[in-house]
Amino acid sequence: MAFEKICDITSIIPGTGVCALIDGQQVAVFRPTQAEEVFAISNTDPFFQANVLSRGLICQHDDQLWVASPLKKQRFNLTSGVCMEDERFSVKAYQARVVDGSVQISA
Repeated sequence: MAFEKICDITSIIPGTGVCALIDGQQVAVFRPTQAEEVFAISNTDPFFQANVLSRGLICQHDDQLWVASPLKKQRFNLTSGVCMEDERFSVKAYQARVVDGSVQISA
């Protein structure tokens, strides 16, 4: 599987997300904590077809990390992309990693 370098881990403030363009698709990349751990899902909120998930709030529920959409607060699992409120509106999840300080997303 091919990975594409997005940015340095220091470019993502802990507790926030950024948007990256991978093969013409907007991808929301999140760094929940100070640790060098990142997650990536589609940036498109499927309820509104708006590219806003990278600006959502990271939250925890049942020991899993989620992002709440800034529009109507539907939550999407950062590992699987599953929508907590309605699985029919789940988003694509991407493999993400940090290698030598560089954030990489599966293309």
